[in-house]
Amino acid sequence: MTTTAQLYSIFLDHPFIITDTRKLVKGGIFFALKGGNFNGNKFALQALNEGAAYAVIDEDLQISDDRLIKVDDVLKALQSLATHHRRQTKIPVLAITGSNGKTTTKELIATVLSKKYNVNYTQGNLNNHIGVPLTLLSITSENNFAVVEMGANHQKEIELLASIAQPDFGLITNIGKAHLEGFGGIEGVKKGKGELYQNLKTNQKLIFIQKNSEALCDLLNDYNHFISYGNKNEFDVCGNEVSGNEFLKVSIEKPFHLTIQTNLTGNYNLDNVLVAVAVGNHFGVSSTDIREAIENYQPSNQRSQIIRKENATIVLDAYNANPSSMQVALENFNKSFGGTKIIALGEMLELGSESEQEHQRIGQLIKEINPQQLILVGKNFKTVSSSLNANYFENSIDATEWLKANLPINYTILIKGSRGSKMEKLLEAIS
Repeated sequence: MTTTAQLYSIFLDHPFIITDTRKLVKGGIFFALKGGNFNGNKFALQALNEGAAYAVIDEDLQISDDRLIKVDDVLKALQSLATHHRRQTKIPVLAITGSNGKTTTKELIATVLSKKYNVNYTQGNLNNHIGVPLTLLSITSENNFAVVEMGANHQKEIELLASIAQPDFGLITNIGKAHLEGFGGIEGVKKGKGELYQNLKTNQKLIFIQKNSEALCDLLNDYNHFISYGNKNEFDVCGNEVSGNEFLKVSIEKPFHLTIQTNLTGNYNLDNVLVAVAVGNHFGVSSTDIREAIENYQPSNQRSQIIRKENATIVLDAYNANPSSMQVALENFNKSFGGTKIIALGEMLELGSESEQEHQRIGQLIKEINPQQLILVGKNFKTVSSSLNANYFENSIDATEWLKANLPINYTILIKGSRGSKMEKLLEAIS
C-alpha cells in the first residue's frame, strides 16, 4: 500500500485534488471517495482517461496501471495527506466553529487578515470531513495564513476536524439550537462544539472567546491562554451596536476607538465583527485597515444580505436556519425594518424530538410581528400555519408561484429557512 509520505511526493508534483469527475482538473489527483449513493472507485478510470494524473483507490479494479494508487481507505488517505501538508506549510491556522455565524465570521476575519497576509480560507461550505482536508491541501507556498471553518452535526466530528487541521488558534462563535437531533439536545451541541476548545487547550494554543457567553466560558473553564471580546470594557476587545438603520453599525471602544459601518443586517452580527477586530488586532492589522476591510465587506452568500429592488427590500438569510438563528432574524426584521412586511420561512430541519415545539415557538414570534403576508414552507410548519392564517406550501416551488401572483406594490420581505427548503427560490417571484 502507498504511504502518506509517498503520496505526498506525488502531490507536490500534482497539487490539485479532485473528488468529482465533473470538476476534473487535468494533471490533478483523483480521490475515489465513497458515499451513501456513490463509489468513486467506479470513476477512477474515467478520471484518468479525462486527464487526471493519478487516481487514489481502495478497491481492486482488476487492471494494471501505474497511475492507480492503492490505499487502505481513500478518505483516511485524503485526511492524512492534508495533515501532512499542513505540517509542512508551517503557517498559522485559525479554526472556526459554532452553531451560527461561522461563515460570516470566517469571511470577515479572512477579509481583515488579507490586509496584511496572503490568506487561504475555506471556500463556500467546505467545512466537513472532506471539505477541511481539501481546504488544507489548497494551501500554496504563497499563503502565509489559513482560516479553516469547521461544521458538525454530531459528536466527535469537530474532534476529528481539529486533529486534521491542527489549529494554532481557534474560536467558537456561539452555542445554539442547531443539529439538535444529531448532537442529542443543546447540551450535546455544547459538548460537540467544545471539542475545538479541548484540542486547543490540550496543545496550549490561543483561544478567541466571546466572554459574554456563559456556555463558552463554561467550556473554557480555567484555561487562561485566550483573548476575550464582547460588550464589557473588562474584555480585551470591547464594542457595542450603535443605534441606526437596517445595517449594523459598531462602536469599538477597546483596544482602540473607532466606528464601523457594516453592510450586514442584524445585531446578531455584532460578535462576528468584534472577533474579526480581535483577530486582526492580534495579528498586527492596523485599526484603519480593520475598519476599511469590514466596511467594504459585502455579504453575497445568502447570509445577512439586503437586496434592493425598485419596489422591494429583500432581507435574504436563506442559506440555513435553526431555532436560534430564526429567532434573531425575526427579531431584527421586526426592529429594523418598516413598511409593508412579508415573512417567508422554510422549515427548520434536524431538530429531532424538539421540532414541533421549536416550530410552535417561532409561530409565537411571528404573531408578535403580525406581517401583512406570511408564507410557511415545509411539513414541519404545517400544524403551525393553521393558527397563524399563513399561506402554507409543501415546497418553495409552489410558494414562489403563489408569491408571483400576490405581491403588494411596495414591501419588505424576510426570506429564511433550512438548506433543504431552498427558500432562495422565492427570489424568482420578485422582479
